[in-house]
Amino acid sequence: MMTNVLVISVLGKDKPGLVEQLAALISAQGGNWLESSFSRLAGQFAGIVKVAVKQDGAALLAALQHIPDLDVRGVMDSEGEPGERQLFVLQLVGHDRIGIVKEVSSILARNEVNVEKLTTWLDSAPMSGEMMFHARAELSASQQIDLGVVRQALETIADDLMVEWEA
Repeated sequence: MMTNVLVISVLGKDKPGLVEQLAALISAQGGNWLESSFSRLAGQFAGIVKVAVKQDGAALLAALQHIPDLDVRGVMDSEGEPGERQLFVLQLVGHDRIGIVKEVSSILARNEVNVEKLTTWLDSAPMSGEMMFHARAELSASQQIDLGVVRQALETIADDLMVEWEA
């Protein structure tokens, strides 16, 4: 019975077949691929995989670490699921500038909001061509956190920052 979870991070030069190599080794070692997220960033392949494993997953991790030119690390997930939490999505759009991610993440941390998933990108504004920063964050917080306070704090970062919430 698989009850342990191994969380694996991978980073290396992107090339075709990397996901297939990971999947084949995980399967061959008896691991069950549960969740994953991969991206190609600046020519690098970066990702994270959650795998159900037998025992401690050491054999699987050792096998994955033999994939050439790929940095593979893993940790056992020992945390249980948190208690009742409110889940929500935050979307931000504003003029790009240095420090915007730091400012947003600082406000979230101060208000004890956890980032479950974060995606950011830059895009040209339709009329002016200026670079616009976009972020989509899946967040969670305890039921006691007042999301109105968090939203108000985020809106003070910049006059041009649009903040949208989805419950």
